[in-house]
Amino acid sequence: MSNNGNKIELPASIVVRDLAQKIEKSPIDLIKKLMTNGVMATINQSVDYDTAAIVVAEYGFEAVQEVTEDESKEDAGEVPMWRQMIAGEDKSQLKGRPPVVTILGHVDHGKTSLLDAIRSTDVAAGEAGGITQHIGAYQVEMKGRLITFLDTPGHAAFTQMRARGAQGADIVILVVAADDGVMPQTREAIAHAKAARVPIVVALNKIDKPNANPDLVKQQLAELELVPDEWGGNTMVVPVSAKQKKGIDDLLEGVLLVADSNEIKANPNGKVIGTVIEAELDKSKGVLATLLVQNGTLESGDVVVAGTAHGKLRAINDYKGKPVKKAGPSTPVAVMGLSDVPAAGDLFEVVPSEKEARVIVGERLEVLKTQAQSRKKLSLEDMFSRVQAGEVKELNLIVKADVQGSLDPIVTELNKLGQGEIGLKILHAETGNIGNNDVMLAAASKAIMIGFNVQADVDARRMAEKEGVDIRLYEIIYRMTEDIEKALNGMLEPDYVEKTLGKATVLQVFTASKFGRVAGCRVIEGELKRGAKVRLYRNSDIIYEGDLSSLRHEKDDVKEIRQGYECGVGFKNFSDIQSGDTLVCYILE
Repeated sequence: MSNNGNKIELPASIVVRDLAQKIEKSPIDLIKKLMTNGVMATINQSVDYDTAAIVVAEYGFEAVQEVTEDESKEDAGEVPMWRQMIAGEDKSQLKGRPPVVTILGHVDHGKTSLLDAIRSTDVAAGEAGGITQHIGAYQVEMKGRLITFLDTPGHAAFTQMRARGAQGADIVILVVAADDGVMPQTREAIAHAKAARVPIVVALNKIDKPNANPDLVKQQLAELELVPDEWGGNTMVVPVSAKQKKGIDDLLEGVLLVADSNEIKANPNGKVIGTVIEAELDKSKGVLATLLVQNGTLESGDVVVAGTAHGKLRAINDYKGKPVKKAGPSTPVAVMGLSDVPAAGDLFEVVPSEKEARVIVGERLEVLKTQAQSRKKLSLEDMFSRVQAGEVKELNLIVKADVQGSLDPIVTELNKLGQGEIGLKILHAETGNIGNNDVMLAAASKAIMIGFNVQADVDARRMAEKEGVDIRLYEIIYRMTEDIEKALNGMLEPDYVEKTLGKATVLQVFTASKFGRVAGCRVIEGELKRGAKVRLYRNSDIIYEGDLSSLRHEKDDVKEIRQGYECGVGFKNFSDIQSGDTLVCYILE
């Protein structure tokens, strides 16, 4: 790893401490910078190349991808989360761990029945309205080896975890009914798994039904780039019957084969980190959380930080409810002792003391206060500049249209645009209005949401605002393609939004030899910043609009003044100031 001028060579993933040393900055400062970019990481955790490139760019460095012999096989954006987690570990200490699997698929295709067949307990029969009774996670044994299953309720939770920076699953089992074939939610599940860069094993369910047509389903899968291995592809398609419990062993063997080809490893003696699978507040027991250990060994009495929650673990139980003293990599455990309810998908880590835990959580809460305001959309307008900076290599799109007759030509036209220097990737294309799941997929995949003759649900719009997702709605195809083409060519003009920073009242006016007439003000709301835009109101009339040229507190020049303080303000080429005038300070974003 070398640093040439302002260029800095970075590997596919790098530990935060090493990155701080590399750019000669304080690790705490770097962690805060990461958090403002939406990445919750600690000093011993790893971040991927794209994240590191964004952060070092803010310090004036230009990131260059370092390619090693091992990493040349993997694109920087395709490094699985578990590889990032063990990037700082001693390779000689790495050992194979059980693969972590989640099951996705269309409603009524048999996800719950398959889970039931795998764990051989009759859960499905006790369910109300076909909704999965949430167990969280469990383990099964196959040929003397363990496989961990995450019982996530569908792809929405799977993507929500990924949107928070976690990727709990190593492998996805995609359940497709042999009598029904590929359906809308199947396509959506495939899009989510592909966006997460997680290998897929297809469970072709309901093969016992008389109207089952496995070959048709395989053809549909092949059209979605999941070519069965028997057709020369690399997707394992295993015929099963969850009802008759046929093919279950074959499916589990298939999972182990895929796991072996991906060399899923961890260091049982290394840094203890993992993912929160679920959490709730129990009236009698307090906070109960299900944690998936992904590296190291979690022990009773450990002090854990998970997102903005922390605490000393009082009890650890395995998935059967039995108390255990410790849990190694890929082990799901239920724990008690956290101070607050963490979010599903939050990363957790073990820290030396409760004091250090409180410091970390305090810093995170401080950053989160400002993060919501400063969260920036990945919009078409700023796409080209991010490509230029090497932060984004392709434009990810999710496309929704009113009818299939519109969707097909739109996808064709958009794919034509992605032939140039900047790639264009359609993660998901479907008919229907834009909903929460679409927005969550866009947030997790840093994609732009495109709609043609459709509407976005009220909830979807709220979530898009919260997650920083850009939704673009069109009624004319050529306007849509024109906008995308302009974005790829860097020609799209940005939209500017005015953001008020603060307000002040002019108390008196005095003359300074250096600045001319200066307004003596008291800040009554927010803050004033030197270099920002300013408007001066007299009653309801705007008498000046321009730059805030000078800002002084007592005799010192300052960059900003906050609410409750007094200051002297000078305006560029303007001196008609009176006491009682109101000053509004703002910026354009």
